Amino acid sequence: MPETENAAAPRRTRDPRATRERILAMAHEEFATRGYDGARIDSIVARCKISKNLLYHYFADKEKLFIEVMERAYGAMRERQNELALSGEDPVADMRTLIVQTIQHFIERPDFIQLLAAENLYKASHIKKSETITEMFNPLRSALNNILEKGKQKGVFRQDANWIDLYVSISGLGSYAISNRYTLSYVLGVDLGTAERTASRLRHVPDMVMSYLCDLGGPKAGG
Repeated sequence: MPETENAAAPRRTRDPRATRERILAMAHEEFATRGYDGARIDSIVARCKISKNLLYHYFADKEKLFIEVMERAYGAMRERQNELALSGEDPVADMRTLIVQTIQHFIERPDFIQLLAAENLYKASHIKKSETITEMFNPLRSALNNILEKGKQKGVFRQDANWIDLYVSISGLGSYAISNRYTLSYVLGVDLGTAERTASRLRHVPDMVMSYLCDLGGPKAGG
């Protein structure tokens, strides 16, 4: 006998994949908006128009639902990185492309920053239980490190540059103006969410990072 999503609603055959995707989409919004503690399963099922029992049929509990939401969020970043057309011949151009696309992802997905903030309150205790997040992050890690090493070999990047410090700086410079948009906009007297300000950040941050990377430590003026 075909299963239905809600006994009170007209009977209809359930599409398991579509139902699962809808739950994850609504859960993503709930967790990003309210954090892990504030998110409510009742709110998610109400927005999905399904029963709580059906949600628990797909996800054992709130924590497992949150972990899968985080896996999908990291997966979206991996998909963007996989779409990059990096030639491998010009490390300077490749690095700039990687920086711009990383920042662009934060701009287009501020909800990802909100999810990260929520998980950091738990010191990453939930995502540590994931079997896939580290694996999903590895391509970005490898791409950044490979471009950096090629630039060092060609003598266009400083030899003491470290990929971990580099990624932290790119992420910090790319996300801070988004995660603190409203307070910064108020105290600075500007709207950091305008198209003009966003475009400015997309130019400014790569220029800053590349200025550091391409500073080969030569003689300084007056030195």
